[in-house]
Amino acid sequence: MADTIFALSSGAVPSGVAVIRLSGERVGEALRLLTGSVPKPRRTALRRLRAQESGEVIDEALVLFFKGPASFTGEDVAELQCHGGRAVVARLLEVLSGIEGMRPAEPGEFTRRAFENGRMDLTEVEGLSDLIAAETEAQRRQAVRQMGGALGQLYEGWRKRLIHMRAMVEAEFDFADEEDVPGSVADEVWVEAAALADEIELHLEKSRSGERLRTGLQVVLMGAPNAGKSSLLNAIAGRDIAIVTEEAGTTRDVIETHLDLGGYPVTLVDTAGLRETDGVVEREGIRRARERGRGADLVLWAMEPGGMPPDHVAAGLSDEIRAIVPLWIVNTKTDLETPPERDSSGTTHEIPCSTKNASGTDLLLKRLSDFAEETIAVGEAPLATRQRHRHFLVECCSALRQGVSAAHLPGELRAEELRLAADALGRITGRIDVEDLLDVIFRDFCIGK
Repeated sequence: MADTIFALSSGAVPSGVAVIRLSGERVGEALRLLTGSVPKPRRTALRRLRAQESGEVIDEALVLFFKGPASFTGEDVAELQCHGGRAVVARLLEVLSGIEGMRPAEPGEFTRRAFENGRMDLTEVEGLSDLIAAETEAQRRQAVRQMGGALGQLYEGWRKRLIHMRAMVEAEFDFADEEDVPGSVADEVWVEAAALADEIELHLEKSRSGERLRTGLQVVLMGAPNAGKSSLLNAIAGRDIAIVTEEAGTTRDVIETHLDLGGYPVTLVDTAGLRETDGVVEREGIRRARERGRGADLVLWAMEPGGMPPDHVAAGLSDEIRAIVPLWIVNTKTDLETPPERDSSGTTHEIPCSTKNASGTDLLLKRLSDFAEETIAVGEAPLATRQRHRHFLVECCSALRQGVSAAHLPGELRAEELRLAADALGRITGRIDVEDLLDVIFRDFCIGK
């Protein structure tokens, strides 16, 4: 018998209400010991919670009982909605610990039991995690779609198509004498496999937006020392994050702040000023600045009047990277003098901005919000959101392409590529069942009737 687990599932105490969740076979026994009886499933009951050894009243609480498997974890589940005082919660947890067969839950153990009992697949588990961590409206919408099973259903549909393809191929050479098995179907199967590979590759391309939405756009401030990068960071964030002084080279390390721009997550990164230096610490800061610039979604090049342009060798951005990473020139300190006009075609924009009088800050924020929306708007289609998803989708595509191109190999070996592709998809959702193949063969072809 597995242990019955319990934990404080609401926020930190003290609070107005605290929710203690229980899951497992001994939930009913625990409720009888605490309250004298088990409430009807899914009906709220007001009960006094008592310590079983002394009979003392600990608190009055609302009690909810969910009979498994119709519960979050698939087991018997109860929730005690008590007052959120530290002493109340501590005493209840102490009493629950004293009941035989019960123990505190490990981190994530309720959700793990939901997965193990088939209540959620891995993509839904990840969606739940993302929903809890969501900081912006766009992140919340994407997490809700994934938690609702949209992504898992897409992958499971692809996996079933692959299982059916493999069943067709294997039935052709294993059960060729059966009347219910169609004639040569292998050619049609491999045409369908190629089409599915195209479909998955298109999904992977679109999913780059989903991954960016989950992690946030990386916008990196770069430029020469004392060009106004830290002042610009503080102005955009609306608070003092970086130290600003007249001394050049104040910023020695990477400073990050997370923003919500129009509902989209953006990480704004301040970096060390780029220049030649003998200082060990500053040189390391410059190395990190260049590294963050190479991995950015957008570089904001801060340039004061007469300052160092971004094509200077100190930028550390190769032509290849510049072609991938958009770079905007932000003309800082425009309150001092008007910057000269330059060609701003292509991916380079020039935006005047003074942190002294807030001139241009609103325009920069508007441009950043528009850029975020254009870059990571995902629509309503389910998208891969994690590197784990991408890894197995690429593995699936590779197996499909290998099978499609291996017309010279025996059918058994080509069918093995279909199995590998289906298993790769099954690893994303956590559902790999070897019996699925036989189920399809017997259902579709009535073999052995």
